[in-house]
Amino acid sequence: NRLVVAKTFESLSVSALESFLKNNNFQNRIKASIVSSVAHNHDDLLSFLKTTYRLLIFNYKTPIPVKNKYRSPQTLGNDRLASVVGAGYMFPESNVLVIDCGTCIKYDFVNHQKEYKGGAISPGLQMRFQALHTFTEKLPLIKYRSPEEFTGSDTESSIVSGVVNGAIMEMQGMINYYQSHYSELKIILSGGDAKYFADSLKISIFATPNIVSFGLNCILNYNESKH
Repeated sequence: NRLVVAKTFESLSVSALESFLKNNNFQNRIKASIVSSVAHNHDDLLSFLKTTYRLLIFNYKTPIPVKNKYRSPQTLGNDRLASVVGAGYMFPESNVLVIDCGTCIKYDFVNHQKEYKGGAISPGLQMRFQALHTFTEKLPLIKYRSPEEFTGSDTESSIVSGVVNGAIMEMQGMINYYQSHYSELKIILSGGDAKYFADSLKISIFATPNIVSFGLNCILNYNESKH
């Protein structure tokens, strides 16, 4: 239950995976693996994992230690489900709101009875900047920077204030809603853009950048315990 190494590949092949395992001396230390993907899986990778280690392919039918009450589980992103499994493991007797800040900002809630009903999805920071540029005639494409002033004094600073402060206020509003409806709420902040929000939220949070990986590990261990 401890993250040892996290690595990102531009593209993953059997040879790249074998090199990664060898370089970290993992070949004989791993007993089981889990694959979670929204893209088409490469048959050669799955075959390698299946023949080398026990393999679990994660989808909405996989047994998990959380009651999934999402109305359309087949449309639910694996990352969202994995994150609430991880949250339920971290805080087993608490209400937990997971905020995952990436391409989209995802809000997912699991209650103290380990029931997951869903949450919310909104555009992430880069998507907001891109949308303003793409769907207007003259607004420039801006890269993230911290707002220097709340009231923008030119077009660029107005865009930065609107996008960044707007996302922060949205997030704070979501937190306020769940706090008013659920007692002793724990808040987990995760994802690549979490660093842009952590210091701006007026609330105690648990920064857990790899909550999805942690949740996948919990799911794998949960299913391995049945062997």
